[in-house]
Amino acid sequence: MSLTIKPLPLFMLMVLFSPLAIDIFLPAIPQMAEAFVVPLDWMTQAIPVFLFAFGFGQLLVGPLADRFGRRPTALFGVLLYMLGSAVAAQAMDFSWLILARLIQGVAASCLSVAAFAGVRDVYGAERSKNMLSYLNGVICIVPALAPLLGGVLSHYWSWAANFWFMLLYALLVGLTLMLGLKETQHSAHIAKGRLYSWSRYFSVLRVPAFIYYASLVMLAMAMIVGYVSQSPGRLMVDMQLSSAQYALWFGSNALLNIIAAFVAPSLIKLVGQTRALWLGAGLMAAAAVGLISSQQFAHPLAFMLPIYVCSVGFCLLIAVGAGSALAPFAERAGTAAALLGFIQMTGSASLVGLLALSGLSSSEQLAILMALPLVVMAIVARRSSLMLGVKQ
Repeated sequence: MSLTIKPLPLFMLMVLFSPLAIDIFLPAIPQMAEAFVVPLDWMTQAIPVFLFAFGFGQLLVGPLADRFGRRPTALFGVLLYMLGSAVAAQAMDFSWLILARLIQGVAASCLSVAAFAGVRDVYGAERSKNMLSYLNGVICIVPALAPLLGGVLSHYWSWAANFWFMLLYALLVGLTLMLGLKETQHSAHIAKGRLYSWSRYFSVLRVPAFIYYASLVMLAMAMIVGYVSQSPGRLMVDMQLSSAQYALWFGSNALLNIIAAFVAPSLIKLVGQTRALWLGAGLMAAAAVGLISSQQFAHPLAFMLPIYVCSVGFCLLIAVGAGSALAPFAERAGTAAALLGFIQMTGSASLVGLLALSGLSSSEQLAILMALPLVVMAIVARRSSLMLGVKQ
């Protein structure tokens, strides 16, 4: 028995596993810190732990997706996600929770690699750029709704209800994928030779366009990681907002992300990819200036308005950057998607962690993350123009 379902909606369901694991339990973090008898700072580490596992996991999963296909990789990820969610929900010790988060991170990497490689398989090099923007729009639905749902689950049941919900979501999506997801990898593109080989990764890393666009995607994601990590403390602690108020402000930005992600393909088509990339980086840099200028004001809008502007720029940068990074690859789409995810997640989490050790204020750290994409683009553009000048 099988269902006839277009692949894009299935890919959309698959990419939601990661943001769901990050965002749904945010309002429960204070409750979880109390339940596990650990400092609040310890409990917030459940987010970067997941991201590290999500990033490193993709390096392992990419070659598997190229060798065995996207469908088996996705189904394995669903089963692993269910296991991690069950362990987290029943954890009696903080170390077991961290182990569960590692399992969830690897599981989400299976589904992410399968989805992004599947988009490249089905829609080709150019059209996949628009499809990836739509995936980003769907990903943003979770931050809009998950904190509200997580707040309700935590209030009426307990923090563990958030992880039972993740297990239920994985079960339902897993059944849908079993019935509706067909293999997207063309038989001619099945990877041969050794499963894990440095040459497979180096063949992707040797492409300058991949390095450039993957770096921009990583820097853009670092801003999101910084915002997600800092927003509970900035809004609920510094500004004394309730968990419900926090969820509404957090959700408002996610709603803006949804709109921007779905508008981005049309805007990119109108102005061109190069201008859209500069526009996105410029908006993020302008938001950095706004954030520093308003950091002395204790109103949520002083923090969130620059975030709104930055989020629009982020959507443009991601839409162009992710698709352009994967465009040169066909038979190595799984490996390329894995490397992109590794650079994006592990790189961004590492950058945020390093900035946290700098001694700068949270606003200054976030402003640096907002400005970095434009700085890197300007440096690369300057270097390219100088090289062209030498050749002439």
